[in-house]
Amino acid sequence: MTKNNINVGIDIGTHTTKVVVTGLNKETNSSSLLAFGSSETIGMRLGYIANIDQVAEGIKKAVKQAEGMLGFKIRRACVSIGGISLGSIVSTGSVIISRADQEITQLDVTKVLASSEENLEIVNKKIIHIIPIEYKLDGKNIHGRPEGMHGIKLEVKTLFITCLKQNIEDLVTTLGLANIEAIDVIATPIALSSILLNTKQKTAGCALVDIGAETVSLSVFENNLLVSLQVYSIGSMDITKDVALGFKIALEEAESVKLGSVLGGDYPKKKVDEIIEARLGDIFELVENHLKRIKRSGLLPAGIIITGGGAHISRIEEIAKRQLNLPARLGPVDSTLNSKLKIKDSTWYAAYGLALSNTQGGSLSSTDNSIGDNIKQVKGFFKSILSQLLP
Repeated sequence: MTKNNINVGIDIGTHTTKVVVTGLNKETNSSSLLAFGSSETIGMRLGYIANIDQVAEGIKKAVKQAEGMLGFKIRRACVSIGGISLGSIVSTGSVIISRADQEITQLDVTKVLASSEENLEIVNKKIIHIIPIEYKLDGKNIHGRPEGMHGIKLEVKTLFITCLKQNIEDLVTTLGLANIEAIDVIATPIALSSILLNTKQKTAGCALVDIGAETVSLSVFENNLLVSLQVYSIGSMDITKDVALGFKIALEEAESVKLGSVLGGDYPKKKVDEIIEARLGDIFELVENHLKRIKRSGLLPAGIIITGGGAHISRIEEIAKRQLNLPARLGPVDSTLNSKLKIKDSTWYAAYGLALSNTQGGSLSSTDNSIGDNIKQVKGFFKSILSQLLP
């Protein structure tokens, strides 16, 4: 495998930085895992880079691990961006068709998207994704692409994914200190959705809830399009803190209690469940309020897909289903090593999605579903990782 055939994804999480390297086989047009690396993230807070030097060191360590497997240096990568400054806003625009024969051209589509962007009111933010979610021609919805159709007035409803400019600038600076060039910067929820969701789910309507250490992101899909994205400053670490306060124990022990590896004695299950359910209730209340705001409450047939480091808490699916009145399940994150051992670790998905986004020929778009449909490839990825990590 040559350097030109590799694709690298770097996901900088609040607690861990992960690097995944895939290689493209041009004959079969398929990707395979070549290398990976991870390191503790120090210097992040709620998705913000609080200490550039510390975060850069974490990237260097994770990249060095991957380079050790590859046998050569990594210089370029697709990189994720998340945190509470990430969000979405919907805007509309319209143009009069320019050609005399009233045929819509790519120029008209470009102009109408620019018109919707001109109507935005955003301060200190940068647009990182532009997703047209609805076109109208002479007042009627278009089911398909507008180019080649004939009419007088073209309208568009556009979803803009934005992030604070300062976050983008700090990310680029940090990568520079780690000697990495960012090929593309992709919102973490979009990278995750490319792995965890397939076309059927996105078309029917679903929501992806990523429960991280300090933030929860909510991505809503309908008609195979991302229609809303929201990030909240609450996460699984808040549950750990609640358990620590409830039992007056250290955070490390509270984390084990939260995950169910320590129960009984001083940690009665009923009290643990009450503490955990109360905080999960807060999280799903935020999700429900947002779904109500965008008029999707109880109206997502493919339900809620839960992922992230905080997704594997006991009864989380049951709690989500009851509170949101929708089907709920964990993302497809298990890889079976043998009949007795199943590993669940969704923390690698974002980095893998980033690597595959470059394999597919560019950044992930709202209609790029080939990644999400290839679940067998994803399971193979985790099996490869686990076979190297475990004895």
